[in-house]
Order: sequence, then C-alpha cells, then structure tokens
Amino acid sequence: MHGRAVALGAGTVLNALATGIGAAFALDAETTATVDITAEKTLDSTIVHGTIAGIEDGDTRLIERCVELAVDTYGQSDTQYNAHVQTESDIPMAAGLKSSSAAANAAILATADAFDMTPEPISACRLGVRAARDVGVTVTGAFDDASASMLGGVTVTNNDEDVLLAHDTVEWDVVVWTPPERAYSADADVEQCANVAPMAELVADLALANRYTEAMTVNGLAFSAALGFDPTPAVEAMPHVSGVSLSGTGPSVVAVADRKSKTDEVDLAAVSRRWRNRGGTVWETTTRATREQSSTRPDET
Repeated sequence: MHGRAVALGAGTVLNALATGIGAAFALDAETTATVDITAEKTLDSTIVHGTIAGIEDGDTRLIERCVELAVDTYGQSDTQYNAHVQTESDIPMAAGLKSSSAAANAAILATADAFDMTPEPISACRLGVRAARDVGVTVTGAFDDASASMLGGVTVTNNDEDVLLAHDTVEWDVVVWTPPERAYSADADVEQCANVAPMAELVADLALANRYTEAMTVNGLAFSAALGFDPTPAVEAMPHVSGVSLSGTGPSVVAVADRKSKTDEVDLAAVSRRWRNRGGTVWETTTRATREQSSTRPDET
C-alpha cells in the first residue's frame, strides 16, 4: 500500500505558550510525506522506519510515531504492518515556521491515503498533536500550528483542550526572514512566556475579533522580549506592513500585507530589502486558503 499527502507551513498570530490560546496562519510552503506499508504476519507489532529527504540522520521520531498512530487508527486491528515514511519539505526546520506540524500532518494523511481512507481533518490533526506530545517536540501540543497547517487560512485554538475556536480565510502577501540560527520549541522558556500572559490575552481578544494583523504585531513584541530575540527586525518592518511577528519560538520573523489594504504605506518589497542585509534567508510567499490549493514555491534569496 502506498500513500502520499502534503501539509503546509505556517506563521504565528499568537504564541500559545503563555495562556494555552494560540493562533496561526498557513503559508504557501509544503511538506510532502510518502508512506509505503505492507502487512506482515510474522511481526509481533507494527514497525515503522522514517527518513527525511536531504537530512541524513535526521530526527524521525515524530513522523514514525505519527505513522504508528495512524496505522492503529486506519489499519486492520488484527494485522501488524511494516511501514516506511519519508518527508520532503520546503519549510526550514527549527525556524518557527511549523515544520514539525506540517511533517506530522503529512505523515498522518499519507498513512490514511495508503489505507484508502479520507479522515476528518481535525481528527487527523489531533493524531499528529498526540504524536508530537508523545515524542516531546512540543510544549503546548501546537494544535494552533497543526490546524492552520491542515486546514489553511488562519485558526485560533485552545491548545490545552485541542479545540478549534475560529477558522477564517485571509489573503496576505508574506515576507519571511529566517536567520542562520535555529530554535527548538521544546527548549522554550515557558516561565518567561507566562510573564507576558496579559499581552497574550489581549492578542487573543484581537484575533477573535478578526484583527489578526494587529494581534500578530503585539504578539511579536511580547514574545520577542520573553524569548530573548531582538525585536529590531520587526520594528523596522512596522511602517511598511499590515502585521509582523516573531513566528513560533523563533527565530524567523514574518511580515504580512493584507491585499485588501490599499494604503501607500504598505511596502513588503522595502521590508525584503532591509532584511536581506541581515543575512540568512528571505522568502517572499503568500498565505494559503486551503491545504489543497495549488502551490507556487516561495522565492529564496
């Protein structure tokens, strides 16, 4: 049995580390998973082997656990399986752009596809969140990131209960700056993030009022301070964008321009020029309304 699926990267509107309420929006950048499964009568339990394209000795625990859970969910209960999963991605790892959520979602969906199943998206999403908690790559479970990756658009969630609070479509042009360093979500200072809970509550109110770009800008300032990142790249972008934020637990910074905003001040190209002088990588991309929407790969400089 063979399955294939894609899931999306995402940017942050609200980091859930402070209060458990989070929000994220889907980017036009994909992770693809392929899964090959055989039934093995001689096995005592399902065995899963994973690889990450282009990364020798990459950490495959998450995608392997996803396939294990998906096989238990979509396979025959009285059958043991041998499975191989491979992911290939446009999304840089440990950059705050939801690479883990995208890999988990893609692995779950590809396994379902191998069994010729079409799972309900949020249920599939929760399997990936469970796998992420099982292997310890997330503090909150990242249901906000996972839901945006799975559904497209922007989502607001309660990560403590894995509940979707809001789902909306946005049409934004996006610039992403990813510096050379990397940051892992599981290493984030949760106590420091808890100190900015009042700001996170304000951000949640803004997001639930559909004021997403204002929400992400407040989020970026608060969590840059809490997580020890320089807010200067976001501050220098503010005059030219609709919203800008540290994405996830960093280090990437994401700026957006709402296509419905026709003000002369919005100028993502100016932000790109400034950020290119900082080194690292600059992406110019867009939001995705749905996971199935056709993709154009982001330019990188």
